[in-house]
Amino acid sequence: MKNSTTIGFIGAGNMAYAIISGLINNDFSAENIKISDTNESLLSLRKKEFNLEVFTDNSELVRHCDVIVLAVKPQMLSSVCQLLKQALNSNTLIISIAAGVRVHDIDRWLGGDCAIVRTMPNTPALLNQGVTGMFANERVSSAQKELATSILNSVGQSLWVTDEVMLDAVTALSGSGPAYFFLMIESMSKAGVALGLDEKTAQLLSIQTALGASMMASVSDESPRDLRANVTSPNGTTQAAIESFQDQDFDMIVAHAMRAAFDRASQLAAELSDSD
Repeated sequence: MKNSTTIGFIGAGNMAYAIISGLINNDFSAENIKISDTNESLLSLRKKEFNLEVFTDNSELVRHCDVIVLAVKPQMLSSVCQLLKQALNSNTLIISIAAGVRVHDIDRWLGGDCAIVRTMPNTPALLNQGVTGMFANERVSSAQKELATSILNSVGQSLWVTDEVMLDAVTALSGSGPAYFFLMIESMSKAGVALGLDEKTAQLLSIQTALGASMMASVSDESPRDLRANVTSPNGTTQAAIESFQDQDFDMIVAHAMRAAFDRASQLAAELSDSD
């Protein structure tokens, strides 16, 4: 990414904080990052943390930037975008991290014919361990796609989908996914306490086991299925546990949960589209 590119963030919340931190940690100049928010105390905090130029007027911010990252709550995006119409120029790249808001609606609110990348990051981005799904409309050039990739890769990994509906699948898997693992850690910790461990020990064992297993899966050439088989000795303790999971149709439980998240993501997108 060229350090001469100027990136503006509308919204100064946690995800904006994560991306700005990632950019600066990857040697992108803070001088070329600008941010706006209606919360002046939050703006003051970000200015202190990163030494950024801050704005309370979104339109004024837009006039100074090549890339605009929309980092506001989905319910606010319509009103935010409609106030930006006159300030945008045709070369501005718009990156939305607002969950569930379709590219068509963002483009419509901005006045049409905008280059828009819609993204679905997840909360581990706060630790530079995120994964982001991305979709670009037809106005986004190859160079702009590379730019968007470099911005989101500053907080982890990213991937492109060619069909926007697949962002609902990304939402169901990685967007909501951290909560599934937190639930597993919570449940394992409770089970450990029921087996006689104290709460602190059970939680530590659960968290470190989840971390270690994830790290093994990320560096191994073997599939998660093979890794599971490797630690499942015939007639051993792990096999007994796995068989109990399978008796409860664990695969179907996960599939039903992710389908519910997928369907809700589609429903929310429709609701947000109809609300303006």
